[in-house]
Amino acid sequence: MKGRVTVISPCYNEGENARICYQAVKEVFEQALPDYECEHIFADNASTDDTPQILADLAAADPHVRVIVNARNVGPLRSVYNALKSASGDATLVMMAVDLQDPPELIAEFVRLWEQGHMVVQGVRSNREEGFIFRTTRKLFYRAVKLMSNIDIPVDVGEFQLIDRKVQQAVVSFNDHYPYIRGMIAYCGFKPYSVPYTLRARKRGFSKNRFFTLVDIALNGLLTFTTAPIRVLTGIGITLSISSLLYALVNFLLLAFNRDSAVPPGVATLIVAFFFFSGVQFLFLGILGEYIVSTHGQVRFGSLVVEAKRINFDDQKTATKDVHGNA
Repeated sequence: MKGRVTVISPCYNEGENARICYQAVKEVFEQALPDYECEHIFADNASTDDTPQILADLAAADPHVRVIVNARNVGPLRSVYNALKSASGDATLVMMAVDLQDPPELIAEFVRLWEQGHMVVQGVRSNREEGFIFRTTRKLFYRAVKLMSNIDIPVDVGEFQLIDRKVQQAVVSFNDHYPYIRGMIAYCGFKPYSVPYTLRARKRGFSKNRFFTLVDIALNGLLTFTTAPIRVLTGIGITLSISSLLYALVNFLLLAFNRDSAVPPGVATLIVAFFFFSGVQFLFLGILGEYIVSTHGQVRFGSLVVEAKRINFDDQKTATKDVHGNA
């Protein structure tokens, strides 16, 4: 054996896709990577359908399948990050979505490139089989994050990346309440090798990432590795303050030297000014609130994910304990 490769698959109510994902990954290793051992970690986000039982059956039949069942739904990024801490592979595929929108056959190419010395091999979604609105919105978001970020976060790149164990250890050393994993990988500084691919349309079931979930992830990405929103607001505040002083000065001079040309104070001017500056203030407070909430969550909870059950992990003393500590 050349080594071990870990594949992480988060899932929530994916009873239709769990077995298919497992079989697809298994075939890739059997046919294209027979010299590698595959550790396939499924991170279940407190599914309410038959997904946990299906995963337990897979783990019972295949000791290379490991299962983490969360006590509650903590979102896909926290779930993946928690599983990443338990990855034991020489290289780790950070996220292999069970809906197979990311093509599992690319794992073999990722591993070959990793063998050549690339510490990070990332899949770039050069094309998407989805509607125009979502496709355009995502592209704009990726470019906005790259433009405003303090680090070089590649565009059109998600968590479908193969990272070396050295990178994996660096990423899990972060203590982040809401981990933005693709940003953490970029923060490590290793030059990635990009592999373009088409993000496929989902064939079975429906996506659990609803609109507000995607907005939440987007805001997290914008706030984690950039101070641009605060800097922009500061700039707007300074500009408005200077503009107001200039307006007051000009109006004073007109009143002093040419009273007929001065803008008479009126109710309409006051109403417009009131609502405009109130809107700006609410915008400022909203952005500041996002930072405060993020800081509050980090200070109070850290990166805590409560697990209900573990299956097929080496540390059996903790693997079989439930959330109450009972074996």
